[in-house]
Amino acid sequence: MITELASQEKVIGVKQSRKAIREGRAKRVYLACDADPAITEPVAASCAEAGIPVETDYTLSQLGQACRISVGASVVAVLSA
Repeated sequence: MITELASQEKVIGVKQSRKAIREGRAKRVYLACDADPAITEPVAASCAEAGIPVETDYTLSQLGQACRISVGASVVAVLSA
């Protein structure tokens, strides 16, 4: 599933991901398993309310690499087409 991050439209980061969730544009959200829970738990709660699937199998570094950025990513939202 992480391969979709390289090819699909996405937003990276807490603020942009929460905005996409609120606006109904997110179809799947990736949360880094080693990110601070204070950052990821509110996003996970928003996803649960909106019925958006959440993946938590990857680290900050893995998500950053999959998004082709030079830093880690705690939250990535894949957008609907």
